[in-house]
Amino acid sequence: MDWSTHTVSNQVDELRDVDLLAIDPALQQHLQRLGAAWALPGLHAYGTALGRSETFAQAAQANAAGPVLQRFDARGRRIDDVRFHPDWHALLTLLRGQGWMARPFADRRPGRWAAAAAGMLLHGQVEAGTLCPATMTQAAIPVLRRAPALWAWLGERLLEARHDPSDRPIDAKPSIWLGMGMTEKQGGSDVRANTTTATPIATQVGGADSAEALLRGHKWFYSAPSSDAHLVVARTPEGGLSCYLVPRWRPDGQRNAVRIQRLKDKLGNRSNASGEVEFEDAWGLRVGAPGRGIPTILEMATHTRLNCVLGSTALMRAGLVQALAYARQRQAFGRPLAQQPLMRSVLADLALESEAALVLALRLAQAFEDAEGPVPDPLARAWQRLMTPAAKLWVCKRAVAQAGEALEVLGGNGYVEESSLARLYREAPVNSVWEGSGNVMALDLLRALGREREAAQRLWDDLAEGCGDEPRLRAALHTLAPAWQGPTDLLEGQARRITQRLVLLAQAVLLRRHAPATVAEGFIATRFGPDTAGIFGALDPAALDVDALLDRALPETPPASA
Repeated sequence: MDWSTHTVSNQVDELRDVDLLAIDPALQQHLQRLGAAWALPGLHAYGTALGRSETFAQAAQANAAGPVLQRFDARGRRIDDVRFHPDWHALLTLLRGQGWMARPFADRRPGRWAAAAAGMLLHGQVEAGTLCPATMTQAAIPVLRRAPALWAWLGERLLEARHDPSDRPIDAKPSIWLGMGMTEKQGGSDVRANTTTATPIATQVGGADSAEALLRGHKWFYSAPSSDAHLVVARTPEGGLSCYLVPRWRPDGQRNAVRIQRLKDKLGNRSNASGEVEFEDAWGLRVGAPGRGIPTILEMATHTRLNCVLGSTALMRAGLVQALAYARQRQAFGRPLAQQPLMRSVLADLALESEAALVLALRLAQAFEDAEGPVPDPLARAWQRLMTPAAKLWVCKRAVAQAGEALEVLGGNGYVEESSLARLYREAPVNSVWEGSGNVMALDLLRALGREREAAQRLWDDLAEGCGDEPRLRAALHTLAPAWQGPTDLLEGQARRITQRLVLLAQAVLLRRHAPATVAEGFIATRFGPDTAGIFGALDPAALDVDALLDRALPETPPASA
């Protein structure tokens, strides 16, 4: 007897088995514009590998399994080993093997930073946790390059494209991963409140730029504790804070005294390990000048903040793609969701937000490239210094809202754990928290405006030129004048408001310069008009070419994966 109660119909699978770059016309065009056309073949291959159903399954499994801490081996020896599901290592092998992480430093071709950013943007659409060790390793490279002895020891291992998952001394490994440890229980974002101490020891290894010390104290959040070494801030006997490279293994082949107390049970980012550690006279090498630990670690943080923007932009793109693909196929009330007026408003709004984040993220990546070299571009330096914290605040927070809206398009199908959007939704807040909260970013912007007047003026002039004679943008620029004129210490209570206005204006200027008129005009109309506050989709679609926006966001017939 047939006990079947119904036929399953009108259910839409998530979009899979596509080249993630091929279905993103905007990213392709912006890469061409930024001189990264040479990277397109490799990025298409990477987008195809990432877009396979098997890769999405690996991402789901790595997050479902999560890391496990094994403190002791079978005979009671302390090992503090963090064990991952094999799919975690498969994803890291894929990420590192493409070379995008090291591209800005291993390649001198123009567009290298945009190409690296694109690699991160594609990877983050499938699995965000693996971006954490890649981000910190990439961010440590420019810091260590200025320490000749350390770079001679570690440089080739940092630039190496192979992933080595083994836990053994650095000298025995072809490649390594680096992490970061700043936060302590009593201080949080206030790194100056750190109490971990570094006691110099008599001998020196690796030259005058790498004084040895023994560290004692703790870190409340130790990012990627399985990494081969971490950059750590500790207090010296003189009272200042210095930065130290603390490896998992000492040079004598013994495990370093970095004791992992536990792994964090996090809301999201569950494939990746974050730990609490104690240093029991852990061996470290000073990086940079004595007492300059905070500037040294903040240089690393400048790069990680860029990757927070890239990671959030990737999550926004992932949510938009799945929401739009679903809405085009799911029938409700006699027609596809994507043909219903209110849903079209929501999807168009999500598309505008996604491309605005993309152009800003790529502009920042290009600024990092242009600010390099013996004669850095002053305008690039201004974008890098002022807009990186501003973009981190705004884009990372918009990703949280966009993740919820994209999930809602799928209804209950988006809210269950079988959906990648449920994981995306839990993942989104981490980039707002990591590397400095929203308040820290807003205050950092104000501080830069007050202290770096020349850079602030260059940014102002660039935005003013980009506004042209567009009255809504000119008016928005005018509202920012008090922040540029100072004194900024009187504006702390308005810091988020100033940051929001600055980022929206910068996004509008970039879209006017580099995106189709339908995108730029749609963004300006919906972000600088009378109805600019509120939820996604609360706009007048009459001001938009919705069909053009949605087709640019995801071509109606996505190219198949190669």
